[in-house]
Amino acid sequence: MPVASLAAGAVLLLAGCAGAPEAKSEAAEPDARFPVSVDNCDHDVVVESAPERVVTLNQGATEVVLALGLGDRLAGTAYLDDAISERWAAEYEKVPVLAEEYPTHEAVLEAEPDLVYASYASAFDKGVAGDRSALAGSGTASYLSPFGCPEEDQRPDPTFDAVWQELHDVAALLGEPDRSQSVVAEQRETLDAVSEEAAGAGLTALWYDSGDKTPLVGGGLSGPQLILDAVGAENMFEDVQRGWGEGSWEDVLAVDPDVIVLADASWSSAAEKRAYLEKDPVLSELTAVQEGAFVTVAYSESTPGVRMVDGAAAVAGQLADLGLQG
Repeated sequence: MPVASLAAGAVLLLAGCAGAPEAKSEAAEPDARFPVSVDNCDHDVVVESAPERVVTLNQGATEVVLALGLGDRLAGTAYLDDAISERWAAEYEKVPVLAEEYPTHEAVLEAEPDLVYASYASAFDKGVAGDRSALAGSGTASYLSPFGCPEEDQRPDPTFDAVWQELHDVAALLGEPDRSQSVVAEQRETLDAVSEEAAGAGLTALWYDSGDKTPLVGGGLSGPQLILDAVGAENMFEDVQRGWGEGSWEDVLAVDPDVIVLADASWSSAAEKRAYLEKDPVLSELTAVQEGAFVTVAYSESTPGVRMVDGAAAVAGQLADLGLQG
């Protein structure tokens, strides 16, 4: 081969090598959403990446995750107060139920959670999920509804805004902060409509939770009060400075409330309470009992949580149907 041809071939070979792309090892792009840190009941909850296996203990926590549209993250759930909202029932059916009430510690660990979320501090007892600091030490984050903080001074005042802050916290921890924004916007619109309608204006209400010889009633510091305020009704036991507390039938008879709100829970149904009032020879003489002025609300819609606005809407709708005049 002529020297010129060899030179030309060498030039082409070098040119081909120079144009070849260099192999590069590209590092994964950092996720701008993480880490997330939330101050929760005096615990600093830190999540470095999106939790993929969430265990929820208590219905309130379960329904927050479902409301955010993140049911596919649920690796296990437990402890219902009543039925899951129809909106999320189909998604809930796909979630492993660890126990009818609280699962054992072993059952929680077997679900391999990277986040445990509960509504009540009892979920973090030794025999259930376990101590929160110990969970964090083993790499499992935890979040407790602020309304369930073990110390009273750690809990927020019961307001709809505080309920919505819990949704924002959980959405942020799960890496989907925009989802809580849309849920809260929809709930604000519903609550504004309920307040504007004021279906309970001028009416006095007894919120009857459970009990017979002594009634457990909705007091002035939690969901029942917020719902009655939203519909414009007066809570006859507003001065009970608790969410729920003991009332007295003597006071009920003296006030003779216009309407009786019956909490419907698995351990004390609305039907059982109504039957008790209608059968009792004295309480059956109450005007509300005589006129059938009863309103039923699911227990899960009467506690601070993602369904409390639904509770306000349900109470408002039933009051409107009753057509009571304050």
